[in-house]
Amino acid sequence: MWLGLRANPDPHPNPNPSPHPEGEIALMWRGGCIIRSAFLGKIKEAYEVDPELPNLLLAPYFVETIQKCESAWRQVVSQAALLGVPTPAFSTALSFFDGYRCARLPANLLQAQRDYFGAHTFERLDNPGVWEHANWTGNTGRITSNTYVA
Repeated sequence: MWLGLRANPDPHPNPNPSPHPEGEIALMWRGGCIIRSAFLGKIKEAYEVDPELPNLLLAPYFVETIQKCESAWRQVVSQAALLGVPTPAFSTALSFFDGYRCARLPANLLQAQRDYFGAHTFERLDNPGVWEHANWTGNTGRITSNTYVA
């Protein structure tokens, strides 16, 4: 939602724009929607305090709330999985949370697969800033890759 706001500016800008559009978008959900929660106000407050907030998980209110609920959250997702009950929102959110809070994840297999199948290169942890390609099979022709900048 926030990326769309930044990536697609309104061609007819409001002459009195909000200094905190992310918070205004959160409050917009209150009108005519089943989401009528004080939680939406907390989103608005987080962006008022820090308009450059990169992720709500870093706002003090949300840090505290997650810390209080994390254990129960994990138990709900675990029990649901053991019982065969799908909880796509809870389990995906937990997976995102776990990935977001880790500086390094075991993505080396994914990087190796990308490089093997598409010569996408990989960055080694012992040589930061240098992107390499491996000849994984030992019998391929010359494979080249270059940097893609979007």
